[in-house]
Amino acid sequence: MKLIADLHTHTLASGHAYSTVNELAQAAAAKNLLALGISDHGPAMPGGPHRYHFCAMRFIPKEIAGVRILRGIEANIIDPTGRLDLAIGDMTHLDYVIAGIHDHCGFPEGADGNIDLNTRALLAAMEHPRVKYISHPGNPEFPVHYRQIVEAAKATGTALEINNSSLGLSRVGSAGNCLKIARLCAEIGAPVAIGSDAHIAQGVGVFEDALKLVRDAGIAEEQVINSSLERLLGFLGLEA
Repeated sequence: MKLIADLHTHTLASGHAYSTVNELAQAAAAKNLLALGISDHGPAMPGGPHRYHFCAMRFIPKEIAGVRILRGIEANIIDPTGRLDLAIGDMTHLDYVIAGIHDHCGFPEGADGNIDLNTRALLAAMEHPRVKYISHPGNPEFPVHYRQIVEAAKATGTALEINNSSLGLSRVGSAGNCLKIARLCAEIGAPVAIGSDAHIAQGVGVFEDALKLVRDAGIAEEQVINSSLERLLGFLGLEA
């Protein structure tokens, strides 16, 4: 399986990442990617960008270094109702929205051990009209009922991420959870996204661990939204 896009990347604007849009695009071009998604953290992230950052993404060219640039956000789910930290009116210029739960971003303190509450939050986020992608659902800090999440992903047409960073650099203890999710995705036929979660240009397009896990789980190539540019643009509802 060859991936043609990395949809989960962060620029300096995220507050704890280390490269610019142009540097990420150059890295994507060097990896022969056809598309790159810029998905900085939402405003609730400590040190993260103001909401104006996302309103102003219209200024980013649609192509840099021969790579199609997709304007996105990794929005924070900030309560169990699935509410996000960016209003839908501020998403006008975005091509896609990733949603995920993060520490210190407004989600209830002590919720990390509440599997029912966490599950309810992800299920609600998948009903948001702009959310197309759930980030790192295998994070052991926020356990969820995996079958419920995968069934909802299939029903709502929301991609569940296999996050390459979760298998090495971040969220220690995720690997087994990610494999369980991936096997359920293979069984149920839910859409999957493979993301690097790059916080520096050198991390763009680094998918090896996630690809191995997806292969081991038996996920079909046509389930992976970023395995074809045509499939990706169709999934996101974008023009070629």
